[in-house]
Amino acid sequence: MTKVVGFGGVFFKAQDPEALRAWYTTHLGLEFDAWGSVSFRFPEASPAGRDVYAVWSPFKADTEYFSPSKGSFMFNFRVDDLDGMLDKLIAEGVEVLPDRVDEDGCGRFGWAVDLEGNKIEFWQPPLLER
Repeated sequence: MTKVVGFGGVFFKAQDPEALRAWYTTHLGLEFDAWGSVSFRFPEASPAGRDVYAVWSPFKADTEYFSPSKGSFMFNFRVDDLDGMLDKLIAEGVEVLPDRVDEDGCGRFGWAVDLEGNKIEFWQPPLLER
């Protein structure tokens, strides 16, 4: 049975993402990557030397990436079978967005909308690709 296998990250809107990143760097020591995200790595959970991580990332307040949601956040869940998860949700009557994206080296992504209209991102990392 396809399922969520972990938490991939949390993405949220910020009025001034650059200033917020600087604040978190100064006060909490967070180090941001080129995409403006912090990746929390879990080497003890990484099979065969592959990275297992969760992402924390502020987005511009006017981002369309969370659409169709009007919310200020989006959760990302790691899944063991992206197509299986999205097909299961469709069969259960959940709104699944039509796009599925394959990011070379990063994995596969798909999206759905929860009961309250929040966009959810599903991520099948390369290690779990079928």
